[in-house]
Amino acid sequence: MNTQLASASRTPSRHARLGEHFAHVRQRSLALAAPLSAEDAMVQSMADASPAKWHLAHTTWFFERFVLGTQPGYQPRQPQWHFLFNSYYETIGPAHARPQRGLLSRPSLDQVYDYRQDVDAKVLQLLHDETLDAETLDHLELGLQHEQQHQELLLTDIKHALWSNPLQPAYREDLQPGSGCTAPLQWMESPERIAWIGAPAWPANDTFAYDNESPRHRVLVPAHALASRPANNAEFAAFIADGGYRQVQLWMSEGWALNQAQRWNHPLYWDDGLEREYTLAGWRELDPDAPVCHISYYEADAYARWAGARLPTEFEWEALASQQPVHGNFADDDHLHPRGPAGDGLQQLHGDVWEWTSSAYGPYPGFETFPGSLGEYNGKFMCGQWILRGGSCATPRGHVRASYRNFFDPSARWQFSGVRLAKAL
Repeated sequence: MNTQLASASRTPSRHARLGEHFAHVRQRSLALAAPLSAEDAMVQSMADASPAKWHLAHTTWFFERFVLGTQPGYQPRQPQWHFLFNSYYETIGPAHARPQRGLLSRPSLDQVYDYRQDVDAKVLQLLHDETLDAETLDHLELGLQHEQQHQELLLTDIKHALWSNPLQPAYREDLQPGSGCTAPLQWMESPERIAWIGAPAWPANDTFAYDNESPRHRVLVPAHALASRPANNAEFAAFIADGGYRQVQLWMSEGWALNQAQRWNHPLYWDDGLEREYTLAGWRELDPDAPVCHISYYEADAYARWAGARLPTEFEWEALASQQPVHGNFADDDHLHPRGPAGDGLQQLHGDVWEWTSSAYGPYPGFETFPGSLGEYNGKFMCGQWILRGGSCATPRGHVRASYRNFFDPSARWQFSGVRLAKAL
């Protein structure tokens, strides 16, 4: 047999590759939810968060609506659930109000698990039979990336819910803290240059990227320096000790108003003595070498001003990250909390904490949304949001890349968000 033909015959089809990935991602969500009781899974502690049960159901609804729903004659398992588990896809119908997702005692958690099992079996059968067209396979691949985003949200949302409980129980008491070391902060200097930013448009290009990462384009990046690692707890504690939360000149106006209204004194989940922090493993002693996390854009920006620096632009961050392999402390490492750096030099660009940038979330030149209803995925949120880069300790390994653009409201604190300093040269 021709060697090239023999090699091609051993290459798994796209159906087979996606089938393996589908089974892995769907099982991972079940594993993350396993420590939760039915009562835990229903709790919604704030409007920005969602119950774990809703995450499990919504991600299943996505595959039912955008994969199974494309097949001739398919009938939804429970048509009423379309309203309950739609999120914001208004082009395909109304959705239950986000702040009221915690009111959905029915369907039960067992019914949601049964729903997942039923949809999974049908999707896996279609992948086994290799009957899905290219467009539906695209929907499925996007759905897997979408579910990985919700896996991270499931962790951050349940952390806030359990912390909001007066008992403040642990999500998992068996989580082991990661080891790290004290690493002196160094400055990684970069001369002025033209850098390629973003990713080629998917699915025209085989490598997945969200529409907001495209098109790939050139940007003039001025001379600058980035810190070799994120700011750590000890450094942020020095900001607090110096009255950083009370120095109005350090703060953006909206951030100062929020600071005053909510009486911020330290990052979310720290105790008032600045000695402990609440983690997914419960209360633990504050690790001075670990990256500070659960801070808003406003806090990150105020800290940078106090330190005589600034936040990096997303282009400065990506220009450096695109030259580095993607490795770090991700959810798969099962610490589910940031850890100190492993050595000197450039550290922790990926994993541990999402890093706030000074860049507002907006479109790249020539940006086009995904076609159809999936065009609502990213583009319509390009207003009033700020960019974070790099992934966190709650992000699934393999989900992020140098061009990945996360975005949140600048007031958000419940994500694993931290800060890497930058300065002009």
